[in-house]
Parts: sequence; structure tokens; C-alpha cells
Amino acid sequence: MTAAPATLGLIGFGALGRQIAAEMGPREARWLVLTRHGARELPAHVAPVDDLAALIAARPVAVVEVAGAAAVAAHAPALLEAAIPMVLASVGALADDRLAAQLEAASAASGAQLVRPAGAVGGLDYLAAIAHLPDARLRYTSRKPPAAWAEELALRGLDATAHAVVLFEGSAEDAARRFPRNLNAGLTLASACRPAPLAVRVVADPAATGNTHEIEAESAAGIALLRFVNAPSPVNPKTSLVTALSLVTALRALLAQGRPR
Repeated sequence: MTAAPATLGLIGFGALGRQIAAEMGPREARWLVLTRHGARELPAHVAPVDDLAALIAARPVAVVEVAGAAAVAAHAPALLEAAIPMVLASVGALADDRLAAQLEAASAASGAQLVRPAGAVGGLDYLAAIAHLPDARLRYTSRKPPAAWAEELALRGLDATAHAVVLFEGSAEDAARRFPRNLNAGLTLASACRPAPLAVRVVADPAATGNTHEIEAESAAGIALLRFVNAPSPVNPKTSLVTALSLVTALRALLAQGRPR
């Protein structure tokens, strides 16, 4: 017997949300989407909901957030308190220590999982394994084509058409606060390698052929050099195409555990 499609929630329905809904079609999921833009040419297996209360009342099996850090702060606490598991795309929102603590407390109290997928990077198990070594040194470089940073370059009066421009160097938390829609991978890596510090560098590079993530790790356990060159989304060059695939994989793993209620 074929299982009935799962009822799932989606916060945001931009390029990333549409890719997720396309990956999990009508045989697998019935989506309820909450978006500030309202209903716009939604696929047949996607229906709008008016507000957060309506989404909670529908009791989706899980909710995926793809709308940015502000949406995490506005909606995630109530969903977790209502015992509805969440999969976060905007992991950078957790750079806010108060919000992170609030979400962890809500998850612990209700038993609803707060899932932070790997997203555009890998190697998290290796970083976690060496994180407690006293000599662990880690650096992450986000290297993207200038088109992905057009607004930031213009604001700073910088030109990256001929050579690479470093936009930021510092901690993962500061990077996530400065670039909340673009540096989720840095905070994901920082969470994996705690308590070891992670140095972050953000580069606009005309030679970059895709959204590139470079991870350098050195410790008594050895040296690791990881490089991921991800194809950008054809709709949003700041987002890697693989990000939606990672979110869908995490969601399917959550569903495979069984419905918590």
C-alpha cells in the first residue's frame, strides 16, 4: 500500500522553497506555505496559509524554513513549542545567542527536533572529531563570483571584476550577522567544530566558477583540505543548487523516524 503524502509546512516560497517543493512532489508531500508575498502561482500540491496560527492548527508533520533569519525568529519558537519539528535553512539566525537558546529550550521542552542540515558543505564529522584537540586550527573561506555580492560590493565602492576582493575576515558568528542570507555555511561549520574556533573569510572572486567553500583544518590528527564548488541556483546566485537537496535529505531522514505525535 502506498503511503499517503505527508502534510508539511514551508516558510518562504522563493527560489529555494520552489526547488524543495519540486523535489518532493504530490506523491510524497502536500505543502502548506506561509510567505509574506502571499499566494503566487502555486503548484497543485502547494497551498497557502494565512498566518502562523493557521499553519500550527494544520499540524504539519514538520516545517522547513527558507525565508531568512527574521523568519526563524518570528516563527520557529512557536512551532517548536507546538511540538512541530523544524528544518532550518537560515542557520545563520543562530548567531543570535538569545534566539539559539530559546529554540533549544523549546525543542527540549516539546521534544520536537530542530534540524540544522549541512547545506552547501560537508566534512562535518571530521571537524567534530578533531574539535577537542588543543592544537586544532580551522579556517573557512566562502568564495563566490562577484554577481553574488553585487550589492555588498556596490555599497563599499569596490570592484571585483579584475581581481578577488576580500569582503570580510573574522568569526563565523560575526560573518553570519553581517551576511545573514549568505553565510549559513560558516555557522554550520562553526557549530560542528566547537569548541575549536573557526576563522572565516568572505571573498568575491571573478575566477570563481561557482559558489566555492574551502575548509582548512590542521591538528595533531593531520591536515584536511576540503573544497566544494557548488553550482549556483539559476534563480538566485547567492544560493547553491545543492542547498535545497541537503534540506530535502534532512527532511526525509526526519520523516523516516516516524511522526512524533
